[in-house]
Amino acid sequence: MILEAIHIILPILIVIASIYAVLLKDLIAAAIAVSAMSLMLSLEFYILQAPDVAIAEAGIGACLTTAILIIAIKATKRMEDET
Repeated sequence: MILEAIHIILPILIVIASIYAVLLKDLIAAAIAVSAMSLMLSLEFYILQAPDVAIAEAGIGACLTTAILIIAIKATKRMEDET
């Protein structure tokens, strides 16, 4: 019963986090939303009994990709600062 509810709710939350990441204007907040989406996707893989894929998604998708995105965002100059 609870597992079926999780299988319904979790993909909906993944889609909501993805749409939220696309619609955000602040790039750091968008990177955090992508990280949250990746963590939920990792949880979905674990529930679907693919723990090796879940570990890879959590490690690479949520941690490493988010760190690279935040470093890249911090290395760029904001357009508002020029005007």
